[in-house]
Amino acid sequence: MSEEQMKRRTDKEILVDLMESYGDMVVRVAFTYVKDQQLAEDLAQEVFIRCYQHLHTFEHRSSYKTWVYRITVNHCKDHVRSWSFRNLIPFEPMKIEKGDQSHSVSEEILKEEENQVLFQKVLKLSLKLREVIIFYYYEELSVEEIADLLSVNVNTVKTRLYRARNSLKRMLKGGGVIE
Repeated sequence: MSEEQMKRRTDKEILVDLMESYGDMVVRVAFTYVKDQQLAEDLAQEVFIRCYQHLHTFEHRSSYKTWVYRITVNHCKDHVRSWSFRNLIPFEPMKIEKGDQSHSVSEEILKEEENQVLFQKVLKLSLKLREVIIFYYYEELSVEEIADLLSVNVNTVKTRLYRARNSLKRMLKGGGVIE
């Protein structure tokens, strides 16, 4: 649905479309910050409540997708900085599913195990490195989109991606994490 068509719809209809279009993405992004599936789902609900409450402030200078990303990132960062999150550290692994490819069962099992190992390594990165990896590889955002979303310079995103890749490489070879 085009942005112009969404402008003419009611707030409830827009919210339903936003939830259907970006719900999974919001949960994935929230999970990268809090590392807990249930908490990520709760944060996603809170994000969409905020979207609904602030639909009247949306100025259509960016896409709804960028707007929802921004609200998600800001809400998750606020939550991570909160006292309750810093003093109660939950962890429940989550599977991130991306794409539809047909392979044999054994290939799928091996690929899933490799993806889980890699994703667990990604979760061990510092937040600044983890978020650029997630946005770049899992959410498939460009470096420029990530820079805009995080309100940082494009070169900062490139540097963080470089450092994150090097840290992952060291972890996969058995080395430690440098944050």
